[in-house]
Amino acid sequence: MPEENKEQLQEMSFWDHLDVLRGVLVKIAVVVMVVAIAFFMFMPSIFDNIILAPCKGDFVLYRLFEKITTGVPGLPQFSTQGFHVELINIQLASQFFIHMSTSFWLALVFSFPVVIYLLWTFVSPALYENEKRGIKRAFAFGNLMFFLGVAVGYFVVFPVTLRFLADYHVSQMVPNQISLDSYMDTFLMLIFVMGIIFELPLLAWLLGNMGVLHRDFFRKYRRHAIVALLILAAFITPTGDPFTLTIVFLPIYLLYEMSAWLVKKN
Repeated sequence: MPEENKEQLQEMSFWDHLDVLRGVLVKIAVVVMVVAIAFFMFMPSIFDNIILAPCKGDFVLYRLFEKITTGVPGLPQFSTQGFHVELINIQLASQFFIHMSTSFWLALVFSFPVVIYLLWTFVSPALYENEKRGIKRAFAFGNLMFFLGVAVGYFVVFPVTLRFLADYHVSQMVPNQISLDSYMDTFLMLIFVMGIIFELPLLAWLLGNMGVLHRDFFRKYRRHAIVALLILAAFITPTGDPFTLTIVFLPIYLLYEMSAWLVKKN
């Protein structure tokens, strides 16, 4: 750490640090609020073209599955025709509160890199140069993997889950009427869960640098991991179709192998 930084840190009292942190938190709140207002203004268009896009038969994943399965023996034939999910609202204030809450959650996600940067400006003066380089790489990698997980959740996991559950009937006498609240709860949950799952390589890298994890651990428990990940994929997408199960399982398994590659050998 440069001498001038050490002197500055020594001169600052606890209350000075607290005042700086408060300023950083105020900036974070302002950034999230501004982005949330922007999302709130454009939310009707975002709902029609993005959030509700998996409800339509011509969604990009459905068209891709139709091309892959058409004419291939042994694979269930996937069709984009006739699939459409109609949502209903059963509570008076639901649409307004979902408008607000979705704006906030999307703002929190898309302003996350800025939030991390602002927190970094508070923490960085107390770090050595080699620590700064390591944390910068970790933050950059963590952001990339989180957004990649969100993309996989939106383009793959949620549409597959929606397609299965919307067409599933315990009895043909019980029609599916999907509420807006139920749809949004599942949408946000699956997307954020996939974003968090995609942070596993970063967690493995950090634990590896701390000496807690080694590459032999992943090699020793690979078979156990495959079974566990298959169960996880089946839980995320409760379908007996091997094709869709494989589509969800492969990205999660690749995360396991990436984690093993990032961890040092014994």
